[in-house]
Amino acid sequence: MMLLTLEPEGVKKLIDRYEKDTKDIKKSCLQMSWHLRGGASYTDLLNMSNEEREIINNIIESHMETTKQSGLPYF
Repeated sequence: MMLLTLEPEGVKKLIDRYEKDTKDIKKSCLQMSWHLRGGASYTDLLNMSNEEREIINNIIESHMETTKQSGLPYF
């Protein structure tokens, strides 16, 4: 069995990184929920895998680019 250890400063850095990652995921899910206009709730998006959220985000970006190129308004 392999034992992994961290010094207190390493633990703090790891916790800080996890807190930042959590905040980034929440922000991304809120933004996607807004873009989807209720097609997926914030909770739905939080329960999805990272891969699923990336796919949805790519779809949103593609639709935004199409809207930009077409000159149609985007709300």
